[in-house]
Amino acid sequence: MLESVTSKGVDFIRRQHRAFKVNIVRNLVSKFSIGLTQQYQSIYVSALGAGAMELGYVSSVGGVASTLLTVPVGWLADRYGIRKMLITGLSVMLLSFLAFGLAQSWQMGGLAMGLFTMGFSFSMVVCPMICGNTLRNEERVTGMQLCDTVTALPRLVAPIVAAYLITSFGGMNAGGIRPLFWISAACMLVALIIVYLYLPNPIEPSRKGGSILQGFSGVFREGTMVTRWLVYTMISTVPMYLAFYIPYYAKEIKGADPYVIGLMDSAYWASSVFLALPVGILADRYGRKKMVALLTPFYCLALVLLVVAPSDLVLILAGLLNGFFMLGAITQAAIGLELVPREMLGSWNGLNSLSRGVVNIVAPIIGGLLWASLGPEYVFYFLIATQVVKLGILWTIPSSVTRG
Repeated sequence: MLESVTSKGVDFIRRQHRAFKVNIVRNLVSKFSIGLTQQYQSIYVSALGAGAMELGYVSSVGGVASTLLTVPVGWLADRYGIRKMLITGLSVMLLSFLAFGLAQSWQMGGLAMGLFTMGFSFSMVVCPMICGNTLRNEERVTGMQLCDTVTALPRLVAPIVAAYLITSFGGMNAGGIRPLFWISAACMLVALIIVYLYLPNPIEPSRKGGSILQGFSGVFREGTMVTRWLVYTMISTVPMYLAFYIPYYAKEIKGADPYVIGLMDSAYWASSVFLALPVGILADRYGRKKMVALLTPFYCLALVLLVVAPSDLVLILAGLLNGFFMLGAITQAAIGLELVPREMLGSWNGLNSLSRGVVNIVAPIIGGLLWASLGPEYVFYFLIATQVVKLGILWTIPSSVTRG
């Protein structure tokens, strides 16, 4: 059976546009680079002197910069090419790893976190545009989940490699974590070279048309339930911008060591490796909204387990279930791609980036206040509340899949 699934996956990838295939290779390298350090960023900055409130403020300031710079990315990708925007995003992430490596204060570490957020946000806008322009509607979730399955493999390995290296370099402190950022920078440089040499534009850029505001106006005029989807995006993506509190909580409150934190992240990505393709197929066949509604309670359970965890094993289980958030996020992204005409995907992704940017500014401040005033666990209770509201809004938004 595994051989059959693998064969079907290879056949699916083989018949896709070259841009889709090169993007998978790029993702393999860049996700290993990110996987080495992402779960340790908040711990590293705290080791440089930041507390929970400072982490929240740092993330919020990074959100401001990210919002201002990434809102026009989709529009620019339509006019100047997806390839150029992806190169820009990878370059910013490369700079962020270099800044982390050079940081000697939590303020410098905060700047590096902000650069990373900007680069990551660039990718979040541009990467779905590749899928949106190369995959057919009826197999889009399958293709997106297949890409996620394949490219999650490095993130299974990277956290364990990182835990071993941190232990070898001196433990979970600034000196022990710092060398990983130099390794991540080297890997990101390789990803950048792959895109520069081999990635074609999946759709020819057009410099015709109006300004970015006219593009946004067109989305509201011709799209379906655009305002409601933007509100949904804001609420549903709150967990993305408070995720840095999870490893910080595991270390500070639960006493997790580098290997436990590494295994939590590996378990998170194991969900994608083993479940992404089945989830994509079922979502395309029976309905995307149903699949998001099925996955969300598992993510909420992960947050509960994180709070009550009596042992390292439960923390790792929480990490595994936490991965269900990503499965749901990819599925719901396919719904969003179908709410506007294909030629407006750049402006549409820019609007979604603006919505996420607002959350990136506000959510970390809320998280820091909750941590400091009510207690660390209230950050995760707040996340559960956002997911309940999310499901209520989602059920009022149409999906192209009506079977089942």
